[in-house]
Amino acid sequence: MATPHISAEKGDFAKTVLMPGDPLRAKFIADTFLKDVRQVTGVRGMLGFTGTYEGRPISVMGSGMGMPSIGIYSYELFHFYGVENIIRIGSAGMIQQDLKLRSVVAAMSAYSNSAYGKQFGFEGNLAPCASWKLLKAAYDKATEMGVNMPVGPVYSSDTFYDESAPLGKLQKLGVLAVEMESYALYLNAARAGKNALALLTISDNPFTGEGLDSEQRQNTFTQMMKIALEIA
Repeated sequence: MATPHISAEKGDFAKTVLMPGDPLRAKFIADTFLKDVRQVTGVRGMLGFTGTYEGRPISVMGSGMGMPSIGIYSYELFHFYGVENIIRIGSAGMIQQDLKLRSVVAAMSAYSNSAYGKQFGFEGNLAPCASWKLLKAAYDKATEMGVNMPVGPVYSSDTFYDESAPLGKLQKLGVLAVEMESYALYLNAARAGKNALALLTISDNPFTGEGLDSEQRQNTFTQMMKIALEIA
């Protein structure tokens, strides 16, 4: 059953997988929130775990950085391991300046400069969307928890150090934040007939240089994690 990128066997993953970019954040979630946890994969250091949360089986696995990486892992989870739902729980840079560090946003749709969507044969521009049932569940849960969670489009960039400086233009279009994975995840889910959602915690402000360090990103995004766990 193992693939070139995942060493798990059939049945090792739950139907819902929480997917942070950082595999150490996956370990933090497993250690902090799940019971009866076991590691199910660790190829190339991309850690994956399965356990239970409030009696429900849930898996958590790192995706790595960028669309090629999450594209591989989400494809294999959807197509080879029977996963039905992937909830990305990642970091993002704020584009709208009324957001704050550690604000949680939900990606209703994803814009991109990536060519990832061309493989599907459509000659126009694809703007894939989250799965409505996951998006609604997350919004309702955030409201119940007293978390103000803006919902809107995000920008999935293929370029971290981008000399074309697109963020000011995207700000005028109401795009909430910039990250590097949701576009590929949403397209893979759509093609597989599965469900996907990206919940993102604001980790930095590209316009001002303000930001959180790597340890803070790894260990302090608990609001986003709890929303995802409650709807999984």
